[in-house]
Amino acid sequence: MPMPGMRGMEHIGFTVPDIDEACDFFANILGAEVLYTAATDFQGEGNWMVEHLNVDPRCVIKEFRYVRCGNGTNLEIFQYEAPDQTPNPPRNSDIGGHHLAFYVDDMDAAIAFLKESGVKVLGEPTSYTEGPNLGLTWCYFMAPWGMQLEIVSAPKGTVYDDEAKASGKTRLFHPGKVGETTL
Repeated sequence: MPMPGMRGMEHIGFTVPDIDEACDFFANILGAEVLYTAATDFQGEGNWMVEHLNVDPRCVIKEFRYVRCGNGTNLEIFQYEAPDQTPNPPRNSDIGGHHLAFYVDDMDAAIAFLKESGVKVLGEPTSYTEGPNLGLTWCYFMAPWGMQLEIVSAPKGTVYDDEAKASGKTRLFHPGKVGETTL
């Protein structure tokens, strides 16, 4: 049995070295809206940080903010200070490695914008040529602090999505319009 009351993903949280730089990047490059600052200079008493967040007890959350990009999941962006902090983000191949993917309507226009904005784009867009993702194109790019990001586009849908719609199966995320139900 799944977790009682599970409804979906509410946010993805991640840590950056400079929260102002990160929020500016998400706002100016990805069109995100910075919603609010949730806390500044937070440090729990005693072992609170270890017990609740599994971080060094002397760790301080310098600030964290909520950001919203289109109709996707909320982003919770943290800036920590910790004596044992690792300064390099993990690669996808590292344990805990990750990336965030954003849907775009026009891959070529998005890639051109990223390059014109001085954003490091990794390789050229890759399109699936077979399988359930046929119809999807993707390309990785890098945030200024080294976090891996991705843009994806499937303007005509994918094989999986077409089959899911026809059979009533659960569909993958579809962008729809902001505020519109996409299922």
